[in-house]
Amino acid sequence: MRLLIVGTGGRANRHAIEFSKITGVKIVGAVDVEAARLKAYAAKYDIEHAFASLEEAITWGQFDAAANVTSDRAHYPTTIALIAAGKHVLCEKPLAENYEQAQEMATAAERAGLIAMVNFSYRDEAILQKAHDMVLSGEIGNVRHLDGSFLQSWLVFAEWKNDPKWLWRLSTKHGSNGVLGDLGIHVLDCAAFAAGSPIERVFARLKAFEKAPDNRIGEYELDANDSLAMTVELENGAMGVIQASRWATGFSNELKLRLFGDKGALEVLSTWTPTSESSILRACLGENIHSGVWREIAVEELATNIYSCFVKGVETGKNVEPSFRYAANLQRVVDLAIQTDRQRIELDVRDAGSQHHEHSALNQDGADARPYQKRSEPA
Repeated sequence: MRLLIVGTGGRANRHAIEFSKITGVKIVGAVDVEAARLKAYAAKYDIEHAFASLEEAITWGQFDAAANVTSDRAHYPTTIALIAAGKHVLCEKPLAENYEQAQEMATAAERAGLIAMVNFSYRDEAILQKAHDMVLSGEIGNVRHLDGSFLQSWLVFAEWKNDPKWLWRLSTKHGSNGVLGDLGIHVLDCAAFAAGSPIERVFARLKAFEKAPDNRIGEYELDANDSLAMTVELENGAMGVIQASRWATGFSNELKLRLFGDKGALEVLSTWTPTSESSILRACLGENIHSGVWREIAVEELATNIYSCFVKGVETGKNVEPSFRYAANLQRVVDLAIQTDRQRIELDVRDAGSQHHEHSALNQDGADARPYQKRSEPA
């Protein structure tokens, strides 16, 4: 498989490393609008062809698939162009800025018969996959409740104020849905995947804290949410609480998910600091549920990851989850979470329309939104 990497920022290094490990895959080209970064990346990974634009690469055309590692706002136009050119795509999350775009991308890929996957990177955590298997096998019984969090602390430090790679994440005009679209979507994905059930209802509170005079630094209006608190209900009836923040002082990067069933419970914990990282799965099962004793579960490393699954999908012609369609449906949850914050209502994902024209794209069938439960306006 001949692979093109679109976008050569920090995350693209992981793509180059992982794809280079796979027999039969050759990275034949790279694309970036920043010439110096592109040149350094191509030299580092011995990539023969470097393109200043995606249009140039598509005109050249000597590749079978692409890894889209561009910024969030560029996912839609670049992926649509790649699909139109008949190329398979592995896209970084989130798939798009909104559900309307994500739905169009999923439909285009399906109609073209292309392999289209989204890199929800925590799917490659063996502890999450094991938790998913344990839930589906009934080891904790019926899932009744869950809680999940993703905590970072980079806003506590001043370095972000002078670096566009951080600043764009704080600005809706630069394509960011804030901590919800960056971290919250990981927790939503992990919760739905581990519980084996899609999210059915959502209610969220989002907040952008004051970070600079008038919350603006140069061209960046810092209006994207920094922290979120959310409740969800899954299709299987489980209720959950989700939180995420970039103000979590003391936490470099921690994702935690706990699942509580009527026969047991699980805890998934993935942490990273500048000096260490760990992945732990703990369980409270059997007689231990009476004493509240939790024990660590031994988990074997995964033999595959999102990169090898994408390659296999291209080879076999069979899509592998998480697909564009899955990611589009998850983007609908993100969009509705934003809407609930604006309107102070809880929304049912199954009736994902809107009472206002600007949100009409949230529903495939065009139905009006019906609040699951009206919330009182704040005093």
